Amino acid sequence: MTTSTAAAGTKTPLIPPSTHRFAEVIHRLEAGGSMLPDTPENLQQIIGIYKAYAVPMDFYWRDLLYIAEQVFLNPLPAFKYFISQEYLDLPNSYAGDQSKLRIWRGGEKAHPELLEFMAKGETRAMPKLLHHLWHDRVNMEFAEACMQAMLWHQGMGGRFNDYLASDAYKANADRAIKAYFRGNPLMLGLYKLFPDMVLEQVKQLSYYANLGLFWEVMAPVFFEMSDIYDEGGFKGVPDAMDFLVNGIFAVAGRPIYHHVFIRGECLEIIPKSEGFTWLYEAALPYVEAVFYRTSPFRGTKSYNAQAYQVPADQADFHYGILYADVFPVGSAGIPPTLLMQDMLHFLPPYLQELYKQHRRGEEDQLIQLGITFQRSMYNVTSAVIQVLRCALLYPLDDTDPEHLAANRRFFEAQMDRFLRPEARLSDIQTQDYR
Repeated sequence: MTTSTAAAGTKTPLIPPSTHRFAEVIHRLEAGGSMLPDTPENLQQIIGIYKAYAVPMDFYWRDLLYIAEQVFLNPLPAFKYFISQEYLDLPNSYAGDQSKLRIWRGGEKAHPELLEFMAKGETRAMPKLLHHLWHDRVNMEFAEACMQAMLWHQGMGGRFNDYLASDAYKANADRAIKAYFRGNPLMLGLYKLFPDMVLEQVKQLSYYANLGLFWEVMAPVFFEMSDIYDEGGFKGVPDAMDFLVNGIFAVAGRPIYHHVFIRGECLEIIPKSEGFTWLYEAALPYVEAVFYRTSPFRGTKSYNAQAYQVPADQADFHYGILYADVFPVGSAGIPPTLLMQDMLHFLPPYLQELYKQHRRGEEDQLIQLGITFQRSMYNVTSAVIQVLRCALLYPLDDTDPEHLAANRRFFEAQMDRFLRPEARLSDIQTQDYR
């Protein structure tokens, strides 16, 4: 905690210690640390899982944009997961020589490990359709579930959701809908009869684009963090969190938009000129909707209002990865089991060796990596909390007690969200949680 030097030469706190249940975590945040304790194993776990997450994420963002921009309103999108070569080769805006702000030193096209997995899967080389039917592929259903959580928990930050209700958006969407269904009287008739139904599909596709543009940033961030760790560049968990904080600020103004390509023509549904930004229209809503809220895992809760098994207030939803019970079924709202299976294919060797040493070794790798993922997302959430504190309040080394007290109130309010019994903040404070 920030201290001042008293006349006697001893250091005394400028404000009293916190009395919050998570006072130790709050003091760590005030010192510039993370909710995740700074241990060598925690650093190893979170960086390793960032790498394992980044590879399927490199597919997620490309396919999300492919669906939003190319598949669009196809009434039978049976091949929406069959991403085109154009999108596999689509240059990442933050990797490769062409990037204006290069975050990852690697190439701009789809990651080599991803391409290798897409060709062979867990089985062997075979046509895409057979890999798909055998479910030997990247689980895009996870990415779509994240998108749907953002769509459902609307208005979590920025002006994005407000714009979707504007006349300007409706006019742009109307032009795109009519252009897409040109020459198809059946679908144009359906649109005339049920305009709101079709417009709602376009709104969902705008969230596909939103999440795709968000993950386009996060994939190179995680790849670069893995490379830095392999080179010995991170000395502790706070270093990893600081990298995320600096990365968030560096890309905060990246445009969030939705373009659709119809018969070679680009139609702007959400133009870049609207000024929507990565931090406020994508990152903060994503963390709120996916890390914290989501919705109950299918089949575990009744949505019947008389059953009282889900909160009456949407703001009280608490089914994200920060609250997930990974042990029985991966029962966060968005099925993390799908992501866990995707990450399993790309675990770095040092994580594979670590998991062999604990619990049931290879037999419960999915559970162990799921808990590692949970730890890593607490670290990402810590970075977001620090970004918000930087944007809204005062520096950590401020010497004004009133300013430090305001920071304290902010951190305590953030920790109040983990007072629920389902929260895993207490669990991640120990290495025994595996």
